[in-house]
Amino acid sequence: MAVRAVRGAVQLERDEAGHMDEQVGALLTAILERNGLTAEDLISVWFTATPDLHSDFPAAAARKLGIVDVPLICAQELDIEGAMPRVVRVLAHIESDRPRDRIAHVYLGAAAALRKDIAQ
Repeated sequence: MAVRAVRGAVQLERDEAGHMDEQVGALLTAILERNGLTAEDLISVWFTATPDLHSDFPAAAARKLGIVDVPLICAQELDIEGAMPRVVRVLAHIESDRPRDRIAHVYLGAAAALRKDIAQ
């Protein structure tokens, strides 16, 4: 079993806690499903949010999905002029037998434009 990293992002339509829970939950679910993972395969998860998101911690959505015994941390994304607004990004460290080039990085909706090179 190897340690791998999987990336993902989603752009929110609005800064509301319920909407963040829904969208971040969808992102995490897609990351797990597309990589054949369960919560048991997660080592740790980093979340970043753009400075215009204030309604909740993105990690709260993971806890609501039942990811309760995995270390999670939230941080603020750099405030770069012209950057896409209302974006939550994820960097998850996982245990997987998949080779690095078969890891599915998940960018939902408009966030796919952030990493056209690796978005699935």
